[in-house]
Amino acid sequence: MKHFRPQSRPKKSLLVVGRKAVTEALKEGKPLERIYLQNNLGGKELSELVKLAEQNNVPVNKVPEAKLNAFNVTSHEGCVALLSKIQYQDLQEIISFVVERGEVPLFLLLDGITDIRNIGGIARTAFCTGVNAIIIPDKGVGMLNEDAILTSAGALEKLPVCRVNSLLKAIDELHLNGIKVLASEMTAAENVFDIDFKEPLAIIMGSEEKGIYPALLKASDEKFKIPMVNDFESLNVSVATGMILYEAMKQRQFTRAKSEQ
Repeated sequence: MKHFRPQSRPKKSLLVVGRKAVTEALKEGKPLERIYLQNNLGGKELSELVKLAEQNNVPVNKVPEAKLNAFNVTSHEGCVALLSKIQYQDLQEIISFVVERGEVPLFLLLDGITDIRNIGGIARTAFCTGVNAIIIPDKGVGMLNEDAILTSAGALEKLPVCRVNSLLKAIDELHLNGIKVLASEMTAAENVFDIDFKEPLAIIMGSEEKGIYPALLKASDEKFKIPMVNDFESLNVSVATGMILYEAMKQRQFTRAKSEQ
């Protein structure tokens, strides 16, 4: 049986309370981590709010009133949003920025990783190994809240994060920009050490429980595994990501050092 660490209640300074206030925040382009809507409400005003949220790639969770009351705010009108401490970036803008800077792109896609400790650990390693950006979906991933930032030792505030409404569409965009997409999959035939990490790449990492979504695996260009001496169910996703990224950094740094000699 799994034991989940309870997350701390967000500070009131990070809350946007009420339908009108949340709608205005969306119109003004304020970075929102997530919107909570009472699940038995409807109407034109809420339809506009949900549409704006979709346009801004802000996740909307339908929740019971008790969840909203737990934020300990009054007059929430069935709607509370969390301000994000992270300014999410546009994927195409980041790709263009990296290419214009003369760098070889290296991106990381996170599929279904919900444990914020794993996300924080991944972000720390990604920043240290030269990853250009982390790409996450707007749903099915752990919230990048204060706890996640703390776990990342601040790396999530330094490393660009792109939040997209579809990882499949993100893969299409990466392909259009000449970036190959690799998938870490424990049943793959090829080993991580045989992969050429010196070319423009994006790497998909899936959750330890479910792995990578089948459609994403199908859309990837190549699959690889981390070999193990002893058979085991899986590696911790943060540890596995570290192994892969350090192999990528080793290849890239070694090639650069040789070319400069």
